[in-house]
Amino acid sequence: MSGHSKWANIRHKKEKTDAQKGRLFTKLGRELMVVAKMYGPDPETNPKLRDVIAKAKANNMPMDKIMGFIKRAAGEIDTTGYEDITYEGYGPGGVAVIVEAMTNNRNRTAGELRHIFDKNGGNLGQTGCVSWMFSRKGVIVIEKESFPDEDFVMEKALEYGAEDFSSEDDIYEIITSPEDFSKVREGLEKEGFTFIRAQIEMIPQTTVKLSSEDAQKMRRLIDMLEDNDDVKEVYHNWEENEE
Repeated sequence: MSGHSKWANIRHKKEKTDAQKGRLFTKLGRELMVVAKMYGPDPETNPKLRDVIAKAKANNMPMDKIMGFIKRAAGEIDTTGYEDITYEGYGPGGVAVIVEAMTNNRNRTAGELRHIFDKNGGNLGQTGCVSWMFSRKGVIVIEKESFPDEDFVMEKALEYGAEDFSSEDDIYEIITSPEDFSKVREGLEKEGFTFIRAQIEMIPQTTVKLSSEDAQKMRRLIDMLEDNDDVKEVYHNWEENEE
């Protein structure tokens, strides 16, 4: 299972986050507000909210801003009609793509995503067309620079119930079952660890390589999907060039 969240890919996301932090915080803020409004504003009794808070913190959202969104949820957002929807499709070269979205208008979102796929050499498919190629897992990524003692990090991760641990380049990657993700993440937080990624993801079982031309189309497809206001996460099985 190790090695799926390549550091090159994570670094790209971090750079994109720095360039578009306002848009990212807006998306995360809406997710925080909807989850708080629907399931309760107290993280102690709302495990979904705890997981979104961890995701926001991993994306460098300040805690005061996180709590501000949660407090605003009481009266500033109408959750009527909001739902989590997963879309599946194919990118250039047959790359499998899964898009997780939060929307209050599924027709609008589906139309926008279909246009993005079509414009970049892909196509939006039916539910289930590619999800069988992925496994749903908790993913926690820690920078080595902050915690250089690899044996200690691995020992704590396994102690709290992680399924797998790997060390590559500048990061440690910890894999958990979806059911144990919160337990492992919260245990590591209590030990003082901080994360650059902490969420449940769809991990590809196999990857594909693309020609230079298709790789450019695929990067454009991912960027346009991530820029869509309704999109929360984009997963794929493209093996990106680490350069």
